[in-house]
Amino acid sequence: MTGLALFIIAMIAIFFGFPIAFTFAGVSMAIGILVLGIDLFAFMPFRIMSTMQNTILMAVPLFIFMGIVLQKTNLAEELLESMGKLFGGLKGGLAISTIIVGLFLAASTGVVGASVVAMGVISLPVMLKHRYDPKLATGIICAAGTLGQIVPPSIILIILGDVMGLPVGDLFTAALLPSLILVSAYLIYILAIVNIKPSIAPPIKNELDEPNLTMVIKCLKLIIPPLFLIVAVLGSIYSGLATPTESSALGGVGALLLALIYGKFKFKLLFDSALETVKVSSMVFAVLIGATAFSMVFSYSGGESIVEEFFVSLPNAQWTFVLIAMLTIFILGFFIDFIEIAFIIVPILTPIALSLGLNMNWLAILIAMNLQTSFLTPPFGFSLFYLKGVAPPQIKTLAIYKGVLPFIAIQMLILALLVFFPELFGLSRLS
Repeated sequence: MTGLALFIIAMIAIFFGFPIAFTFAGVSMAIGILVLGIDLFAFMPFRIMSTMQNTILMAVPLFIFMGIVLQKTNLAEELLESMGKLFGGLKGGLAISTIIVGLFLAASTGVVGASVVAMGVISLPVMLKHRYDPKLATGIICAAGTLGQIVPPSIILIILGDVMGLPVGDLFTAALLPSLILVSAYLIYILAIVNIKPSIAPPIKNELDEPNLTMVIKCLKLIIPPLFLIVAVLGSIYSGLATPTESSALGGVGALLLALIYGKFKFKLLFDSALETVKVSSMVFAVLIGATAFSMVFSYSGGESIVEEFFVSLPNAQWTFVLIAMLTIFILGFFIDFIEIAFIIVPILTPIALSLGLNMNWLAILIAMNLQTSFLTPPFGFSLFYLKGVAPPQIKTLAIYKGVLPFIAIQMLILALLVFFPELFGLSRLS
């Protein structure tokens, strides 16, 4: 009962607004000392030191730094403007360009908040000006902005690789096809809905009367340098020339070189990017340390063994485990962040999955795809709040909630296909 009490008390404290990292650490230490004794935490300093020396997790701040630097070059704004002009003449053209830019930003920056805010500031007013349905416009921006959760180099894939003991390069490779299929599903939905109801996403007139060739060249000038960086970072991993940590360092240096190329580099940009990186990374590692204390108490109290015995004893244990795990993660995503789920829930699920003979790469991609919905699901989806913060006053919160529902449904459809037909994505269900 100790493990169950630990989890329930921690969840109640989080729902009352206590900081997640300190909640898990504090509750774990209090219950651990009370029930199991203070000697349990004798090895805690060594676990913390091991976390700080983890070469895989070193990639997290480096990829965050790369994304923040690229975000500060105003790459998103210029790309959205040029691609909006290029595709705007089509029905749903602005929506299509927003999804494509979202994919590009996901692969080059991976910073969900920055992507949603940038597209909310630039793309949303243009879509509203040209009579786009507010629900469709806001849903597209939120969905496109969260692609950084599944498109490599994704921070959550790095974290899952460390937590589940999997090569991050293998996870990047496994996530490539599912992420492209998800983007294709978004585009198919947009093309279908604008043909059924053309009035919700009408074409716009090219106000500057620029030739299409000129706009194509302008887009290529904006796309090619960052695209080269993406190819260098991911290509070095896929080819085996560099580890994810080494490629993340390459990405950080490459982002600074791109800032020089675009004429945006200043020492203030370097300082601000480093400071933001430290803030975000500190939050991630604070949660990780709290999760370490939680996992120690949960494991030593026998909670891990009880959960494993429960799942193994169920009929059709493999399918039952996967379905319950996905449902649990989906529901928790309504209330807590993906980082907490990765550090708290996934370590409980991993040994069970191993004992059932499941393919861990497949399970990791399922979890990553599922966690992506946590950015969109009301009431605490972060993308919803990011967009509401920069949206015009006439955009109500309810309109944003309604706008993301079709895209949540698309994500759940792709997740269901991943569960039942992993072969479509080049994956295997069993190890």
